[in-house]
Amino acid sequence: MSILTTIAWIAIGIGLLSSLIILVDIIRHPQMMWIMNIVWPINGWFLGPYAVWTYFKWGRLKAKDSETEDDRGFPAKVYFSTSHCSSGCTLGDAFGVPIVTLTGFTILGTTLFAHYAVQFTLAYLFGILFQFFAIYPMNKDAGVLKNLKNSIKADTLSLILFEVGMFGWMALVHYVIFAEPPKPHQMNYWFMMQIAMIFGFLTSYPANWWLVKKGIKEEM
Repeated sequence: MSILTTIAWIAIGIGLLSSLIILVDIIRHPQMMWIMNIVWPINGWFLGPYAVWTYFKWGRLKAKDSETEDDRGFPAKVYFSTSHCSSGCTLGDAFGVPIVTLTGFTILGTTLFAHYAVQFTLAYLFGILFQFFAIYPMNKDAGVLKNLKNSIKADTLSLILFEVGMFGWMALVHYVIFAEPPKPHQMNYWFMMQIAMIFGFLTSYPANWWLVKKGIKEEM
């Protein structure tokens, strides 16, 4: 086993453990916004211990049984919005990988572009659904279509920029870092995906800052 593969196993293990720690606590202390019960464990997979730290620092403030005053600053609220956006993208990207692998789908003779197409489509759909489930409970009177339209308006820019960061890293993995890129059945591939999600989070954070600041996207 190569050093990189060993690191990959450790990183994936830490990510899954972080997700489990968050999940166990969420079962005991559910979030007021139910979709966040899914968001936080997903973030644990790619943000690892940092996701655990932010969950207990800020996420617990939004638990149904929390009696602590919500004193989060604006950067923390943007972190919430970015986490929410990133988790939807991450779920879509993760579902897209086996679809391309099992179908053998290619675009212009390469699976990378096929991954881009399928993963972007699913990431966008999951991202919009996550946003919809965040705003619909607070504004049911507006109806499904209006809330869906608001979800698209609120999250499209941040979803696109998440994929820009994620796809940019995977392009480096495919064309620059490896002579032979890792395949989805290898742990190294998922370690690279973990890193890709972090880049996606970083590239979408400024967009979420702007969207929340302008009132296009509501604070979470």
